[in-house]
Amino acid sequence: MKKTFVLDTNVLIHDPEAILHFEDNDVILPITVIEELDKLKKGNGEIPYSARQSLRLIDSFREEGNLSAGVAMPSGGILRVRIEENMHLARSTNDNRIISTAVALKNSVSNAMPVILVSKDTSVRIKADALGLVTQDYLKDKTTVFQKYGNILEGEAATDGIRSVRYLKTGDKIFRVYGENNMELIRRQRSVMNISPRNVEQECAIDALLSSRIQVIALTGRAGTGKTLLAIAAGLYFCTKSPQRGASEYARKFEQVVVARPIVPLGNDIGFLPGDVKEKLNPWMQPIYDNLDVIVGTPHDPGDGKDVDYRSADYLLESDIIHIEPLTYIRGRSLPRRFLIIDEAQNLRPLDVKTIITRCGEGTKVIFTGDLEQIDSPFLDAASNGLSHLINKFINEENFCYLNLKQGARSPLAERAAELL
Repeated sequence: MKKTFVLDTNVLIHDPEAILHFEDNDVILPITVIEELDKLKKGNGEIPYSARQSLRLIDSFREEGNLSAGVAMPSGGILRVRIEENMHLARSTNDNRIISTAVALKNSVSNAMPVILVSKDTSVRIKADALGLVTQDYLKDKTTVFQKYGNILEGEAATDGIRSVRYLKTGDKIFRVYGENNMELIRRQRSVMNISPRNVEQECAIDALLSSRIQVIALTGRAGTGKTLLAIAAGLYFCTKSPQRGASEYARKFEQVVVARPIVPLGNDIGFLPGDVKEKLNPWMQPIYDNLDVIVGTPHDPGDGKDVDYRSADYLLESDIIHIEPLTYIRGRSLPRRFLIIDEAQNLRPLDVKTIITRCGEGTKVIFTGDLEQIDSPFLDAASNGLSHLINKFINEENFCYLNLKQGARSPLAERAAELL
């Protein structure tokens, strides 16, 4: 049965090409959506970029016909921009104007063509439902693949239907498995920058971070599992260990560790914060500085007679061994020979992840870390965020590894609190 979908603005910000993904059904854009996109299109960052992309795509259909009457799309559906004068809710908010357009459309068409309001805003869906509208989230990029994979395999379960790198524990041995059933024995209890693994999951994560076979890594898990700490330690190992001190040829491939985090709310600039760029970034990047302090302040094993390599994380930053920046400014850059760490990746859209990976130049390794149960963006959830999308798309790539860390390593108190609270 053919349907009519009314799209909210946030759907087009999430996916600028969303109008193309409703098969042969009709797509309606309330005029309020066009007005909101117009207000959002100015400036830098992912939200203005998405607004401009959406408007350009809509305009390309305008050139083929009258949008108010409807223009045929390649999928077989009709795209229309609708202006509705008779509002069914108070016109004080744009959300209400969009809902009212959907209500009026429902009342003007036959029951044979259902009208569905598509929005990523839960409050919009609730209000629309109260008015008798059928509503749904934007479903194109939703996935639950992350729930099935990412665990350490046990016993003989080496082949689990995917080709990306996974890890198999058999007795006291751990194997790196890739492709159909290729297996390599890994070195156990391997430390990196004097950070030693506290459990089997961290042993596997360290191997993945140091492996030249793996170019893209997704590390998920709740706070305290060591995702970001291990990733930064591995990057520093590659960029600080000289050949004379035993670094491999692979270790010399990286010129810099780049750590980036999304500024939440997603897409916001840092201009509203006081101070220079460093001062503006401090509130968002403090967890990265905390991890650096742990790494550079970790002593060598007792009795080896050696001091720590760096007394202060400031040296690493000032010498440009490690570079920290918000993701707002990554578009347009090319990043060759970098050890790229994207922290809090669960707050990214699928489009953001695509932008990041397409910035990666020759010889770059990229690590995405995040907690799929702690999403701060109001329009994302565990099934629709960029990190889940990455796992879904890369799960059969042999240069990809996904690990879901479950065991806390921060402290017994933190682990117990995570269980109880």
